[in-house]
Amino acid sequence: MDESGRKRLWEDYARLNTNEIREKLIIEYAPLVKLVAGRLGMYLGYNVEFEDLVSYGIFGLIDAIDKFDYRKGIKFETYASLRIRGAILDQIRKNDWIPRTIRQRQKQIDAVIKEIENATGAPAEDDAIAAGLGISEDELLEWQSQMKVTNLVSLNEFMEQGSEVPNDSTQPNHFETPEEVLDKTELKQMLAEALELLTDKEQKVILFYYYEELTLKEISNVLEVSESRVSQLHTRALQKMRTRLGDYMGVLTQLS
Repeated sequence: MDESGRKRLWEDYARLNTNEIREKLIIEYAPLVKLVAGRLGMYLGYNVEFEDLVSYGIFGLIDAIDKFDYRKGIKFETYASLRIRGAILDQIRKNDWIPRTIRQRQKQIDAVIKEIENATGAPAEDDAIAAGLGISEDELLEWQSQMKVTNLVSLNEFMEQGSEVPNDSTQPNHFETPEEVLDKTELKQMLAEALELLTDKEQKVILFYYYEELTLKEISNVLEVSESRVSQLHTRALQKMRTRLGDYMGVLTQLS
């Protein structure tokens, strides 16, 4: 369906609000659920089936359709993507897919990275992190792979604090308060500092994935490395950035 067809569908739904039109909207935007689920699946690996992510995301899509007001001028895909992602993350938390040992390892790695960077004033390299933890670099790589699900949750934590795309504050005459401007400036500065902690390839993976919105396969082609290597670089980059961004990890999904 083209854009004009979607607009008519939204107009009909706003006017009639029938289950039939609602179902048409769900079917029309169902591919968006698969897109969001696919991107989140990069973090989860084999921890959860793709079909499960999609089924959880459908609830977010339905919620978005029920609460969306097309007259506000917001792009539905942007609004719905946040709802879909949120629904999936809620289910992840409810199912408690993050074992206690992984949570403990996450804290250990964070502490060692912070200790190394405070002592050297430079980004912590994998060999130093492994030595600080008393494990081999191969074991560190395995630990980092297990961190994907915790990084996923961290990336979206701040969204729960009220940073979803607002559905009622998009008037053209809305001006940001000084506090809002300061907050955005501070977050961007924090992001810039966090990126400085990364190697050149890690920076490229983050920028390609979050800003250019390239897929894992596309990034592997650009960098001329395997998809598994891209995944490793991505995990390591997020691990390093956590030490600087903390609860603001969600900035990656919001600032552009």
